[in-house]
Amino acid sequence: MSGRRGLVFVIAAPSGTGKTTVCRQVVARDPGIVFSVSHTTRPRRGGERDGVDYHFVSEDRFRKMIDAGEFLEHARYSGHLYGTSWSAIEKPLDAGRDVLLEIETEGARQVRERCPGAQLIFLLPPSLAELEARLQGRRTDDADEVARRLAIARGEFGAARLFGAFVVNERVEDAAAAVLEIVGAARRGAGAGGRYGLASARAKLDPALRAWLPS
Repeated sequence: MSGRRGLVFVIAAPSGTGKTTVCRQVVARDPGIVFSVSHTTRPRRGGERDGVDYHFVSEDRFRKMIDAGEFLEHARYSGHLYGTSWSAIEKPLDAGRDVLLEIETEGARQVRERCPGAQLIFLLPPSLAELEARLQGRRTDDADEVARRLAIARGEFGAARLFGAFVVNERVEDAAAAVLEIVGAARRGAGAGGRYGLASARAKLDPALRAWLPS
């Protein structure tokens, strides 16, 4: 991939949609794309590694980074700060490697403003029932936190028009393959096409979830 500047790809989705798992598969299957490790102020969960899953920092450190202009994007989500630093993406982009960001919808809005060429992909669960089941199945959040994340999700679905492509994550392997197809099209200078448009995604969702999406 030498001789070209890399592309920025964003995958955003409500918590519990499976975006981390999909992103990891995409990176594992395509050596030309690297995963951007975000900063966060939330506590580390069991099994998470600093510098691999996230850069875990204090709120004071995060705010100093904001003041210094070190973030491409940052947002508060469910009480904690998350952000992508410029340094995390510039080196691989300059080396001709594509970069994949896993962020929330507010962060995606900022990336769209600051990186006009970024490819924004919205990941969807097949149903509201499945989204709730995934949140509960993680066993990392109590009932109040699950309810809070579901409430946040409704607003995130309303921001879907920010995105240029949509993938329904019913089966992780299929969702990762769809993202890789979108990546390949972008590298060729082509769009994702109607197959990954909002109308196509809406047709695959249950009515309750479909009602949360813009028409």
